[in-house]
Amino acid sequence: MTTSLAGSAFHSLRLDAVPDQEALRQAYEAPGEAAVRKQMTELTEQTRRLIGCSSLVLIASADAEGNCDVSPRGGPAGFVAVLDARTVAIPDATGNKRLDTLQNVVATGRAGLLFVIPGRTTTLRVNGRACVSTRPELLSQLTAVGKPPASALVLGIEEVYPHCPKSLLRSAAWKPEQWLSADAQPASAEVTLAQLRMPELTIADIEQAEADSLKYRYE
Repeated sequence: MTTSLAGSAFHSLRLDAVPDQEALRQAYEAPGEAAVRKQMTELTEQTRRLIGCSSLVLIASADAEGNCDVSPRGGPAGFVAVLDARTVAIPDATGNKRLDTLQNVVATGRAGLLFVIPGRTTTLRVNGRACVSTRPELLSQLTAVGKPPASALVLGIEEVYPHCPKSLLRSAAWKPEQWLSADAQPASAEVTLAQLRMPELTIADIEQAEADSLKYRYE
């Protein structure tokens, strides 16, 4: 479904947006040598260990028309399997069955990963070619989330890049004393109810559905 942005803030700001990469680069200093040099095309022993410590990975993908998506995947530390220095596999645990990420990967054969480790401020970016595999001998190895998944996202690495910690330091993501209180933000059920636009449902209905979804998350 295509939605018109006419009249939105985006439409107004787009009128004088940065026109090209040359103009963009003029607004910034050149990157330091280390920021360029530390990009690699395969995993080192250290970045393998980082992936083994990660319990959360964000997956970026796009469909054939360029519509973008970022989706989280989680599990116990090490749930993402390192098959070799140029290949990782992410089990597809039970979710909402929309298959947004997997359909995008099938369409374009590309994906980007951002590995996050709770309590650590450095993240690891891994980009490359991608495919969706249902090969039984692979899936039988990927049981960290409870059982063999229906499929796995397999990424052939083209870029490995450890990010500096500034974004997580600025966000205070791992500092509970700086987190907003629960009553300062809408509850998950409130957000979902507003998105569904179904007046016959109540917050209690959504809360029960969420509880059931978590209870039966491996089925």
